[in-house]
Amino acid sequence: RKGVRDSFYLEGNIRISGDRIKVPIFGWLRCAELLPATTPKNVVISLRAGHWYISFKYEAPAPQVEKTGEVVGVDLGIHHLATCSDGEVFENPKPYRKARKRLARLQRRLSRKQKGSANRKKAVVQLGKAHKRVADIRQDNLHKLTTYLAKKYRVVVIEGLQVKNLLKNRKLAGALSDCGFYEFRRQLEYKARLYGCQVVVADRFYPSSQLCSGCGHRQKMPLQERVFCCPCCGLELDRDLNAALNLLRWYRTTPSSGGSDACGDSSGGV
Repeated sequence: RKGVRDSFYLEGNIRISGDRIKVPIFGWLRCAELLPATTPKNVVISLRAGHWYISFKYEAPAPQVEKTGEVVGVDLGIHHLATCSDGEVFENPKPYRKARKRLARLQRRLSRKQKGSANRKKAVVQLGKAHKRVADIRQDNLHKLTTYLAKKYRVVVIEGLQVKNLLKNRKLAGALSDCGFYEFRRQLEYKARLYGCQVVVADRFYPSSQLCSGCGHRQKMPLQERVFCCPCCGLELDRDLNAALNLLRWYRTTPSSGGSDACGDSSGGV
């Protein structure tokens, strides 16, 4: 039905020429970008927030990348989306938080429109475009981060976060959803297979944020404390960087993770 899951499947004589594709019933359609020189067997055409998309599958050659890093620990957070054990920090764009007022205003406009009217349909499209922009910003940032990690490092060590349990915290649910932790892991895992990288997930109960990366002393770390101060060895370090170093240490000292420094191998068994 029109307006209900606007998506349909086509197969038959399909041809591609530059940025145009010929499909059954509709003929030649012009796309916003150059298409790969292939002959797909079928396509799916869908409507999303007023824009039409066409998707198809084709076999692409495996990319060849040269690794410049060995093992890295990655700690995920709300303030900084990802902090690596080598000191590299990736910021969190927080797209939903920045667009929250605009989304609320568009939602109020929609609620005031008469059901079935043309103005209500326009308001639905406008609200959908605003939500799509938020999702696109989040997806773009996650794709850039996961592609960078999978291409650069041979082994990436991440936390075993239970996102569903974290979202039960009403005070942090909105901020956590805005980060896209589940999507980060999904993208990283399939890109690791594509670029020849290994993803190692630490034990979900490993207290990476509570341990000192210098001496191993454990202490409580409330969320409002952003600096880890160890009373034993005097280490003062950003809490996210400290957690990333602990993940790297866990990989190198846990036999089941595949890394070991037993013979003095500083690369963690790679």
